[in-house]
Amino acid sequence: MVEFLTRYPKTMYFVDGNKSKVKVDTKGVEQLTIVVKKSVEELLKIFSHEGFTHVKFEHKQEAQIGSGLSLKLKKPWEMHVRLLEMKKGFVAIQAEVEVSRDYLQHLFCQRTPVFYEIETLLKKHQIEYKIWNERIRKYVNTVIDNYKVKLATPSFPVLAWKPMVYVISTIGILYLFKYIMTV
Repeated sequence: MVEFLTRYPKTMYFVDGNKSKVKVDTKGVEQLTIVVKKSVEELLKIFSHEGFTHVKFEHKQEAQIGSGLSLKLKKPWEMHVRLLEMKKGFVAIQAEVEVSRDYLQHLFCQRTPVFYEIETLLKKHQIEYKIWNERIRKYVNTVIDNYKVKLATPSFPVLAWKPMVYVISTIGILYLFKYIMTV
């Protein structure tokens, strides 16, 4: 298993010239939002081209547009992206890295917002973007420095839940069949 390493904006200047730091608490770093002036359809096409697939089960956010998207990274990690409604003509993008939905640990392992991975994808497709800080309610002008973020691999080996369901179902059916034969 591999730990996940990334950078995340730490100190930034806003459009009005004020300076602030991204907050960190027991839940992790605060989420920054990337804002683009593209249609949802265009963004979905780009994310699909990059290997993202639609997420079937997720906790949808209030302003979320459709289902989220996920991209498998090095085992056991995946990137989860949400597209959110903004004012007319703008779409917000929020992303995080977490243990893949293929594993039981997805339900209770740590996760972190990511920024530069989405920025790289947008630059590759020549999409202009702005960075929005919801807490301060302002656009970021310049990122001065970054946090180094490290997600440790789960201490307990990751367990794929789909094969477990198959095995448990098979055993259950066998015991049910055995019970019916004894009645």
